[in-house]
Amino acid sequence: MAKGSTKQPLPDDFEEHILDIDVGDEMRSSFLEYAYSVIYSRALPDARDGLKPVQRRILYTMNEMRLLPDRGHVKSARVVGEVMGRLHPHGDSAIYDALVRTAQSWSMRLPLVDGHGNFGSPDDSPAAMRYTECRMAPPAVAMTASIDEDTVDFKPNYDSREMEPTVLPAAIPNLVVNGTTGIAVGMATNCAPHNLVEVVQALRHMVIHPGATIDDLMRFIPGPDLPTGGKIVGLDGIRDAYETGRGTFKMRATTRIETIGRRKAIVVNELPYGVGTERIVERIKTLVQGKKISGIADIKDLTDREHGLRLVIEVKNGFVPEALLEQLYRQTPLEDSFGINNVALVDGQPRTLGLKEMLEVFLGHRYDVVRRRSQFRRTKRADRLHLVDGLLIALLDIDEIIQVIRTSDDAGAARERLTTVFDLSVLQADYILEMQLRRLTRFSRIELEKEQEQLRAEIEALDAILADDQLLREVVSDELAEVAKTYGTPRRTVLLESAGTPAAAAATPLEVADDPCFAYLSSTGLLARSSSAEAPGVGGGRTNHDVVVSAVATTARAEVGVLTSQGRVLRLAVLDLPTIPASANDPNLQGGVPLSELVSLGTGERALGLCTLASEGPGLALGTKQGVVKRVNPEVLNRDDWEVIGLKDGDEVVGAVELVTGRESLCFVTTDAQLLHFAADQVRPQGRSGGGIAGVRVTEGQSVLWFGMLDPDAPEGSVLVTASGSSTALPGTESGAVKVTAFSEYPAKGRATGGVRCHRFLKSEDALVLAWAGTAPARAAAASGAPVDLPEATGRRDGSGVVGSQAIAACAGPVALRVPATAAHVAAAVPDDVQG
Repeated sequence: MAKGSTKQPLPDDFEEHILDIDVGDEMRSSFLEYAYSVIYSRALPDARDGLKPVQRRILYTMNEMRLLPDRGHVKSARVVGEVMGRLHPHGDSAIYDALVRTAQSWSMRLPLVDGHGNFGSPDDSPAAMRYTECRMAPPAVAMTASIDEDTVDFKPNYDSREMEPTVLPAAIPNLVVNGTTGIAVGMATNCAPHNLVEVVQALRHMVIHPGATIDDLMRFIPGPDLPTGGKIVGLDGIRDAYETGRGTFKMRATTRIETIGRRKAIVVNELPYGVGTERIVERIKTLVQGKKISGIADIKDLTDREHGLRLVIEVKNGFVPEALLEQLYRQTPLEDSFGINNVALVDGQPRTLGLKEMLEVFLGHRYDVVRRRSQFRRTKRADRLHLVDGLLIALLDIDEIIQVIRTSDDAGAARERLTTVFDLSVLQADYILEMQLRRLTRFSRIELEKEQEQLRAEIEALDAILADDQLLREVVSDELAEVAKTYGTPRRTVLLESAGTPAAAAATPLEVADDPCFAYLSSTGLLARSSSAEAPGVGGGRTNHDVVVSAVATTARAEVGVLTSQGRVLRLAVLDLPTIPASANDPNLQGGVPLSELVSLGTGERALGLCTLASEGPGLALGTKQGVVKRVNPEVLNRDDWEVIGLKDGDEVVGAVELVTGRESLCFVTTDAQLLHFAADQVRPQGRSGGGIAGVRVTEGQSVLWFGMLDPDAPEGSVLVTASGSSTALPGTESGAVKVTAFSEYPAKGRATGGVRCHRFLKSEDALVLAWAGTAPARAAAASGAPVDLPEATGRRDGSGVVGSQAIAACAGPVALRVPATAAHVAAAVPDDVQG
């Protein structure tokens, strides 16, 4: 149970004094004291060194601890403890936060602390101070240089036991170069960082021309130079800030458009100042989930120490990356604003400063520092010269000096006799009495005479600086030039008068228009689409991968089908295909995408060609290895992956074509050099699951090598290309013989017959290894895709062709073969021995 407390009686001599104080006056005075403390001792920097009190105390303490750049790192907790115990009686978190910021390269344009360990990122906080280490960065040495030469005033610390500087000597214009940010009571500051070299150039110009205008200074300082690089769009707000101390400008990320896999991507490698990648990612995800922006497939943060910042925004096929990027600029922090508010302390009072005022305050500070330093050094050298003069006097009469000292009763008597006999000062006499005998040599006298001359020359130079303001300005200018040379770095931020986006680009629609184009498949399995609906002609130089074995007319946002050897049709979006320029000559597919990246084929399955997915028309015609032919109605082409023929065991499709009129001639060529062609209307269309009907009679041990169609309207322009070899030789090891014959020399036969002979074998040859029929001139390619020249056309019974030619892996005709405006067909299929 709690005990009750008893009130102690008041003493007899107690007198009560009650003061009536107005609450308004008390609140006003207390708030003003608090506000002044925040403004002067915490939030606002001094315009001279650009440092807040906590930053100044950190650098001064590290200098006192001799944590120089050539020394080892020490724990950050040790520095924080020293600062807190000696100079800054506040929480350790505030001190450590200030130390961390001065070490972050993305926060400071010229970091003053060299950090070792995890000092955070624009999105993440740093490790605890017990884990990180630090020391002074080289620029911090310039900030504290000559602080022990009476260059700045000192004041007592919080408990009056130590002294701390009111400002640092600051050989670097830190306020302009590193900028600052702070929130006080009733006011705030936000200064933008700048490039050191540019600022020094402007300062040196002001040394010579004190009346320089803002236009003169902006010739040297065109705008801020942000630590994270990026771009600044629009310079009007910058000029306002340089004139009045207040202004706003827009910061924009640095991006580029890259092709990554199957998609275009926006790659960000520089962000606006103060913006982190997590903030960008979160904002984009919010916009995508809210359906306020479309066209983004994925976003990945691939930032690392080796490659630096790399934010990849993948764009969906069918969307224009440039148009999407403009939307991202408008709706995400990829474009952000920076409000300049140059508030700093000048003579202890907060002032809003323009660019010229900031530079003038710094120059005035440097003039004062150099003047005080020169006076300090002159005094030191004058004192030393006074002692050297006394030593030289003593050396002239060294024997008498020794006699006077030996005959004196004590040190005081010796001092008095020396000052009387030799006309020395008390300081000189004390120095002689404390001097070691080993210095009384002839060599010491020579050294003293040299030192005397050097001291007199230095004193004369220092006197000249103190007496001539122009010489003082030159010294400050030269020191600034040395600072820029030592610590200067190239500009990181690009300045743009405007967004730099042409009107045509700004008006670009977000999504790709559904314009007509062509889809191509090359002999080496590369896919691409043209940039226009203009079909390429024939002729011109040829390069690798330019033998197009299949081409269909389509549109940019449509879909085409890939016909395979297993009788399947795989749906393929045209937008997934890279664009190649439209050409009057053969298209070059070197920039195409491999077929394997877009569709998945089974083991041993090969792509034969492309087809449209039109629901009208004569449909498809297929020929199999065992001589089966089938026509497929176009209305069955309605799935992503479906079979168009029922194959028997061991059979596969060797050719598939898309009919245009239904009157084309279908052609089979077998491995034993038999050719059969007949009209397509002899084949009745079947459904998707139908197994086809007999096309060509194949003898035992042989198979169909090629199946295709020919244009009945151009019988005179068609040729047959055959290449013979050994059926037991490895592919590509024997060239055999190649023959080109006019197709009109082969008569048509009825379906399900054996056809006619089309090639005569030479010795050691027993089979055809390649066959193709189509409109001349034909194109041939080796397995590598390199073009191969074909021999001239010969008669049906004229020999067996050219022996020893380069091995042919594919053959095709002109790309523009019979492609009407409303339909398309496969110009030529990939031969049996070519992998898709």
